[in-house]
Amino acid sequence: MSNPSIRLAADIGGTFTDVVLETPRRRHSCKVLTTPREPEVAVMQGIARLLTESGVAASEVSLFIHGTTLATNALIERKGARTALLTTEGLRDVLAMGYEKRFDAYDLDIEGAPELVPRPWRFTVRERIAADGSVLLPLDEEGVRRAGIAMREAGVEAVAIGFIHAWAHPEHEKRAREILQPLLGDAVTICLSSEVCPEIREYERFSTTVANAYVRPLMGSYLVRLQQRAQEEGLACPLLLMMSGGGLTTLDQAARFPIRLVESGPAGGAILAAHLARECGLDKVLAFDMGGTTAKICLINDSEPERSRRFEVGRAWKNLKGSGLPVRIPVIELVEIGAGGGSLGRVDALRRITVGPDSCGSEPGPACYGRGGMQPAVTDANLMLGRIDPSRFAAGRMPLDPFRAEAALQAHIGDKLEMNGFWAAVGMSEVVEENMANAARVHAIERGQDLEGFTMIAFGGAAPLHAGRLAQKLGIKRVLVPSGAGVGSAIGFLRAPVSFEVVRSELMVLGSAEPMCVEDKLCAMEVEAMAVVEPARGDAEVEVTRLAELRYAGQGHELRVRLPAGVVTLASLAALGEAFEQAYEQVYGLRVPGSEVEIVTWSVTVSTPAAAVATASLAPVKATRPPENTREAWEPAAGERRAFGQHWRFDVLGTARMDGPALVVEHETTVVLPAGWKAQVDSHGHLRMEVAS
Repeated sequence: MSNPSIRLAADIGGTFTDVVLETPRRRHSCKVLTTPREPEVAVMQGIARLLTESGVAASEVSLFIHGTTLATNALIERKGARTALLTTEGLRDVLAMGYEKRFDAYDLDIEGAPELVPRPWRFTVRERIAADGSVLLPLDEEGVRRAGIAMREAGVEAVAIGFIHAWAHPEHEKRAREILQPLLGDAVTICLSSEVCPEIREYERFSTTVANAYVRPLMGSYLVRLQQRAQEEGLACPLLLMMSGGGLTTLDQAARFPIRLVESGPAGGAILAAHLARECGLDKVLAFDMGGTTAKICLINDSEPERSRRFEVGRAWKNLKGSGLPVRIPVIELVEIGAGGGSLGRVDALRRITVGPDSCGSEPGPACYGRGGMQPAVTDANLMLGRIDPSRFAAGRMPLDPFRAEAALQAHIGDKLEMNGFWAAVGMSEVVEENMANAARVHAIERGQDLEGFTMIAFGGAAPLHAGRLAQKLGIKRVLVPSGAGVGSAIGFLRAPVSFEVVRSELMVLGSAEPMCVEDKLCAMEVEAMAVVEPARGDAEVEVTRLAELRYAGQGHELRVRLPAGVVTLASLAALGEAFEQAYEQVYGLRVPGSEVEIVTWSVTVSTPAAAVATASLAPVKATRPPENTREAWEPAAGERRAFGQHWRFDVLGTARMDGPALVVEHETTVVLPAGWKAQVDSHGHLRMEVAS
């Protein structure tokens, strides 16, 4: 019989799969190498290891929460289903035209991300519904049948249907699906833009719908396999999926809208950081998540991560905005760069050391793994710099080979720049840390924020190794490394609410909006969202969040603003307008007096409450903790090697202070405490680092 206090979480990353098991007595965790061809294998390996270690029977687990990069990787690597698009006559090339502008005006060689649907598989049909709902051209049903026959002959596995104005008037899309499904068979998945992304702007709506169709066969089969394997191992509990917006959803909804899972892992990390901010009383937080493939940076104010409905998958050109595949989904606002433990180093044509964005992943992995990797990765550099104990990596189950790391660094960087492997490692480390610092600066500036006064929360297998140096570069004076930092995103899954967001576009002038009509619309959206949340929420209460996207009349971009609580009235609509103008002034530095304000899109989210927190405390320091031993490692701020005291994290008492330079080792990561910093473990096991006064 299941125990409500025993729960599992698994996060599939590019290099490692992290698994966490929480019981009433303690939390168990492990990292296992990801199995790219059968991702569920690594998940089940990790679960089996933790069940054995904890003595918990599979039948006792009450909930299994999962996040995965499978959808993201399929989009980036173009390994999804053979997909066709059926659209209104005249809109065949919307996917190719995109925003009709260059994302880098002065680079003549730019190339955007290739479309998921090549032109021969983009079909058009005569039909047109006007914005007001009047039918200008009836749906050409015979044309739909001809397109369906051509799709069948082309062997398509998925179809996206996107008609003009279908975000408000979906009748023609629904009828087209009724015609196509019998022609193509149930094995072919069909996605409607009016269901996947019922919002204005054809390019983003079509792109999101195509992306959903592209990954749905892959994700659907994977989720079914995972559920079957879990049930075979005795896990009869519900399986919930982490979404990119920071909430949990059911397996059925995840299989229907897999595009909402593209940033599920980073979302779990942001949820963890928000939880820690509440727990430790931090109002300004920079969440820093660095794993095997990427580094993610997210700003959290007043214990809430920023959220958005715009995201780009797989930016193809120098990480520039506009060069990726746009999708409109609920997503936690973050910046992601190709900088992880597996990111590869090389020398470019200008004889500069560069790192990433490509990664060696788990197969073959960094050179020091001894699995066939020949190019140096960031993990190889950290090993050379003395930051990683080769005998304790991955809880000692995966000893590292320093000689392979040194050989790779020497061959691919040192020999080309006439330096030894150690200095090649120093160069790689400095480059990757500056790349991350620059991304954090830009992310903060774009949001009108100054990082002075922020506390960094570092998690992921590689983040604690670089957090101290990154903080120095950013002028941040406090860093918190949580208990279980190496599997932080998976822990974040266990703190996430069950939630679902419903979005509808409907353009109206704020001053002319009818409160009763708005209330009826929002109530209908709430019922739709509740239908998704209800089966998975158990006995938990629910919270309803209403948002609107507004702009000044004539503008092309909106800002999201929360509606006042309660039934919509003229007063609450006026308050909404004032909140928009305040937000506009914060972002752009001014207001536009006398301009009409338009509401473009409505959003309703139903969710269970955020996880309760018990305040973590930091007791007065009674003693300085002596290290268990010392190891020579690189101190970048001083530009020299120094003797670092090495501590085993679980031997450090909450009242003991550690002085840098020091290394704090645990099963899944190592914390580097720079010289001139001090650290102490608080009552919840979190390591708090700060500049020594």
